[in-house]
Amino acid sequence: MTKRILLKLSGEAMAGNKKTGFDEPTVKRVARQVKTLIDKGTEVGIVIGGGNFWRGRSSESIDRTKADQIGMLATVMNCIYVSEIFRTEGMMTSILTPFEIGSMTKLFSKDRANKYFAKGMVVFFAGGTGHPYFSTDTGIILRAIEVEADVILLAKAVDGVYDSDPKTNPDAKKYDELTIEEVVEQKLQVIDMTASIMALEHRVPMIVFGLDGKDSIVRAANDENIGTRITV
Repeated sequence: MTKRILLKLSGEAMAGNKKTGFDEPTVKRVARQVKTLIDKGTEVGIVIGGGNFWRGRSSESIDRTKADQIGMLATVMNCIYVSEIFRTEGMMTSILTPFEIGSMTKLFSKDRANKYFAKGMVVFFAGGTGHPYFSTDTGIILRAIEVEADVILLAKAVDGVYDSDPKTNPDAKKYDELTIEEVVEQKLQVIDMTASIMALEHRVPMIVFGLDGKDSIVRAANDENIGTRITV
C-alpha cells in the first residue's frame, strides 16, 4: 500500500452523466473508495478540476486572467461539496487554498498539510496554484512535489493513455506503461505540457486510469495492473 497519494479528479467526472454540477452517487462511490484507503493508513490528498462549472479557456469574451480566476473558484466549490460528502462517509477533511477565502478554507502551507495528513484527514488542495495561466494539472504536480507524495493517481473518463483519441479512433493503442520522458517527447495529452515538464524535472510517477472501473481508485493505490503507469 502506498503511503501518500495525490488523487486528481476531473470536475466532469464528479458531474456524472449530467455533465454539469454534481452527481452525488458518483461522489459517494469515490468517497467510499478513499475511506478504504484511509482506514488502511494511506494518506490521501485530492485535487478536483472545475470543468463541471466553468471552462473559461474556450471563452473569447473575457480576459484570460479573469477566466482563470473563475476556474479557480470553481475548484473551491467542488472541494467544499466533495469534502462534505466525504464527511458523511466518516472521514475528517480539510481544504487548503493558495489564497485566503475567509473561514471557508485554510491557507496552504506544507507544514499545515503534513499536520492534517498526520491526523488522518483527507486534504483537499483547491484553487490551483493561485495564479492564472496554470491548470489544475500543474497544481497537482506542484502540490505532489511540495508534500512529497509517492504517486499521483489521475482518474479520468478513459481507462488509460492512448496514442490517439479512442473516442474517434477505434484502432487507438493503449499504453500499459510509459516513461515521463516519452510523455513529453511524444506530446501525449496525459497532463498539460507545463505539468509534464515539472513531473519530468522532479521525477513524479503517475497512474492514469478510468474512474468508472470497479474499485479503480483502491486498485490503483494498491499498485495493481490498471490503466497506464507513467514511470520516472
